[in-house]
Amino acid sequence: MLRLTDIKLALNHQPEELKQAVLDKLLILDEELVEFTVFKRGYDARRKNNIILMYSLDVETTNDTAILEKFADDNHVKESPDMHYHFVGKAPQNLEKRPVVIGFGPCGLFAGLVLAQMGFKPIILERGKEVRERTKDTFGFWRKKILNTESNVQFGEGGAGTFSDGKLYSQVKDPKHYSRKVLNEFVAAGAPEEILYVSKPHIGTFKLVTMIEKMRAKIIELGGEIRFSARVEQLHFSKVESEDVEGENSQDEASQIDGNQGRTSKRKIVGLTLASGEKIETNHIALAIGHSARDTFEMLHHNNVYIKAKPFSIGFRIEHEQSVIDEARFGKNAGHPILGAADYKLVHHCKNGRSVYSFCMCPGGTVVAAASEEGRVVTNGMSQYSRHERNANSAIVVGIEPKDYDIDGNVDNVLAGIEFQRRLEEKSFELGGSSYDAPVQLVGDFLAGRKSGEHGCVKPSYKPGVKYCDLSETLPQYAIDAIREALPAFEKKIKGFSMADATLTAVETRTSSPIQITRDKETLQSLNVDGLFPAGEGAGYAGGILSAGIDGIKVAEAIAKDILK
Repeated sequence: MLRLTDIKLALNHQPEELKQAVLDKLLILDEELVEFTVFKRGYDARRKNNIILMYSLDVETTNDTAILEKFADDNHVKESPDMHYHFVGKAPQNLEKRPVVIGFGPCGLFAGLVLAQMGFKPIILERGKEVRERTKDTFGFWRKKILNTESNVQFGEGGAGTFSDGKLYSQVKDPKHYSRKVLNEFVAAGAPEEILYVSKPHIGTFKLVTMIEKMRAKIIELGGEIRFSARVEQLHFSKVESEDVEGENSQDEASQIDGNQGRTSKRKIVGLTLASGEKIETNHIALAIGHSARDTFEMLHHNNVYIKAKPFSIGFRIEHEQSVIDEARFGKNAGHPILGAADYKLVHHCKNGRSVYSFCMCPGGTVVAAASEEGRVVTNGMSQYSRHERNANSAIVVGIEPKDYDIDGNVDNVLAGIEFQRRLEEKSFELGGSSYDAPVQLVGDFLAGRKSGEHGCVKPSYKPGVKYCDLSETLPQYAIDAIREALPAFEKKIKGFSMADATLTAVETRTSSPIQITRDKETLQSLNVDGLFPAGEGAGYAGGILSAGIDGIKVAEAIAKDILK
């Protein structure tokens, strides 16, 4: 099998032209071509009125070997790589203690699935509810302002990615093709097959709900156990001998663990206690808790599990009419069925040294209430598979560093980022009327520094509701200054981006985890706790559904290897 890349055709090409492009590229006759399939299809829209489709194809001919020799110097004709997933082992029949996965978002889902497929019969613990009950609670919050702090956009089966655009693309390096494993499992669970080949696949919330249910059933069928409303209260450890810290972990990191100049008093996981009081014995835990499990972060820190503060970003959700973005990106081709609703990716480096960028862009979607704690307002974006809602929305956020979290002079508090987030969320709650309505401002008023009174042509989509105000009170001044500089700069790339009637909704704080639960690069275990495998977005190792799923697979493999060694 051959892999052909960089096959370019016009947006409106005829189906037979693709086959002819293969014949022309390989200089072969029709009878020499056995079959071909599309591996990847993307587009180049830099010239919006002359958009080009770009294909990667898997091709079988009557003589692949000869063709490979003929095109040995052509990087666009290579042997097709093995894309099949290969398990690293099989569980022993006499396994004494089952591995535990904490969290059932994308990372925990794939950690649990792969462990189950290898026969390890994992126990999966999710603090929230199963996905349909969780959906009822979440929609109830949006409609009636009744927040369930254990069942919401952040907590429950499927994780935060369930209420999102369902994006399935990532920039993570993937030499072992784990992403293909993720996509194949999603297709097997009911996702459209196009996610296997389109360059920017997405699913949307409603499709994700049914897919997650099918994947849950598969885990159970393979002997796994999934418990909902099962919040972990405490981890239990046993001491093991101190050891020298080697490998990629720096002397500085090791000394921060126990102040012992490169030696760390390592412990081993022996079990956990649930909020119900039930105890579970285990020596292997995949910690896939997501970026908003603040109480669990505090429990880990209290137990001296090595954690460090990490950068994240803060800002607003911006909304435009989707037609404005379509026209700016695709010109006369706006509305083409292959292109769908247009997205964008923007970044601007500001004079004050900050960077402002778009994040989690949701074409044809809505801005949603994503709070998980009472008395706080948090925004996020979501869309359905169709992306047919009137507005486009995206986070417009400013990068911040741990030094920015210093609010009360305690620069050594690794959890200071959580307090920093909470204060911004509390301020937005207050400005929104202390009712879970969100503070909103028109872009024109934001740039002019005046309070907004009502919406223009762009009606805010946030539910439960909005309150017009001056958003300069919601973020630190350096962030406000940076966003005010960035919006006109983005206008130069997307016409209409800084239009006066576009709306900004506050506040976006959960772009990523404010901490990293640092792990060894080889074993994927905590630096100072054997058997604890920090994973996914909450531990600082992923940023989206696909990358979280990939990390879940890696951690499942690491657990299997540790059990089998």
